[in-house]
Amino acid sequence: MYFGRVVGSVWATIKSPQMVGQRMLVVQPLTPELKNTGKPLICTDSIGAGAGELVYWVRGKEASFPFSPQEPPIDTTVVGIVDEVHVKRPVQVLAPAPAPARKNSRKNGPC
Repeated sequence: MYFGRVVGSVWATIKSPQMVGQRMLVVQPLTPELKNTGKPLICTDSIGAGAGELVYWVRGKEASFPFSPQEPPIDTTVVGIVDEVHVKRPVQVLAPAPAPARKNSRKNGPC
């Protein structure tokens, strides 16, 4: 699944019979940090998302699952509206500094 923002809609009066009644949206893909990434794409809408909404979408065979048992000719579908996103930033853990070399405290050397 991927994040995206609905930036528009697509109207098509002539389309595949399997697509009749399907709503299509223009979605701008986003990173997990919600920054634009890549070019906008056309997704079918399985949930009634609106302009400006933050959504998640799927690609490939899974895109047709919400329309089962039909298998419309689609490869991207909006499957959810996002209410909140919480992303923990990874923390870089540095290895501890090596311990300082110990000086031999014996005056006469090892036994």
